[in-house]
Amino acid sequence: MSEIIKKLTIEGYKSIRKLEGCELRHLNILIGSNGAGKSNFVGFFRLLRDLIEQRLELSIRLQGGADACLYLGPKVTPQLRCQIEFGNNGYEFTLVPTADNRLVFAEEATIFHGQYGPTRRSLGSGQLEARLPERKDERGLTSKHGVPYYVFDAISSWVVYHFHDTSTAAGVRRQGSINDNVFLRPSAENLAAFLYRVQSTHPSSYEKIRDVVRLAAPFFDDFNLRPVPTNPDLIQLEWRQRDSDYPFQASHLSDGTLRFICLATALLQPSPPRTMLFDEPELGLHPYALSLLANLFTKAVSPHGYSMNQLIVSTQSAILLNEFAPEDVIVVERYEEQSIFRRLDSAHLSEWLGDYSLGELWEKNVLGGRPQKDSALEASGLGSYHP
Repeated sequence: MSEIIKKLTIEGYKSIRKLEGCELRHLNILIGSNGAGKSNFVGFFRLLRDLIEQRLELSIRLQGGADACLYLGPKVTPQLRCQIEFGNNGYEFTLVPTADNRLVFAEEATIFHGQYGPTRRSLGSGQLEARLPERKDERGLTSKHGVPYYVFDAISSWVVYHFHDTSTAAGVRRQGSINDNVFLRPSAENLAAFLYRVQSTHPSSYEKIRDVVRLAAPFFDDFNLRPVPTNPDLIQLEWRQRDSDYPFQASHLSDGTLRFICLATALLQPSPPRTMLFDEPELGLHPYALSLLANLFTKAVSPHGYSMNQLIVSTQSAILLNEFAPEDVIVVERYEEQSIFRRLDSAHLSEWLGDYSLGELWEKNVLGGRPQKDSALEASGLGSYHP
């Protein structure tokens, strides 16, 4: 099984000038004001996924080119650097801008922390796309697989889920291939096909998903998963209401209910990704549904829960924040034109927590993470900084 991310360095990506050696736990809740840098942090993992799938050049162009990706542009930031540690392995790379607004590898390497210290293996420089995928099938010195295999396996298992698009044109509301069911896609456009397979192969997981949806939507009875009658190669999301056998479609679900179904499916799936990221999952959810979601988050990272994975959640919901411990929370601030990350500390908040919840302290601007002057950030002293 892939290991969770232990430590992360990001240097020069959008508003993140330098995030050095940021330690990540099983549960990481990012809070902050609009524009603080939460989405840039989550977005970096999308870039990382594109990078190892050799879509870096396309990804950079879609984001506006190298100039738009580097902190304050190439005149201020000459390179984008990353180092990630997970288990005994690590991956690092440095990208530099070209004259035609692209990014090219100045360095790419894998790291193995063995008995006699770290071993670093260069994967080359000058390439436009990552070489890690090309090296993953190479044999190790004493085993079938080398370090690149385990590095690629880990990074490719990390998924950023984003269920905001529930419009009438969204894939989750439309027909799709019934065979597109191996894994839940990041935007859940294959939700019906995935649930169809889970119902057949992992009935206990399916029942957990159904039962949690029933709690959030009392009118809901069960999914009605079947191939489209006129085309057995397709499937669409159908469901039944309590005390009715009428097959409702996804178009009859509210945006919030549909998003909650996607979230519950992602968190309760039989073999969830080792590290999952969610960007503002609270959109459109009722406060009770938010409490259910927080419970799912907690169980997903608990050794006594459904599984013990790693979650990175970006949120602006005080209700959701109330459900977590201070050490679970990373406050993101915009300070001197850069994103600063600070994990909360219970000891520094002990006097406040006797009278207020975390959500209330955030709303009162005690925790930071809300629009404020730089001087207020300097004076807060509520946790450890990662400039």
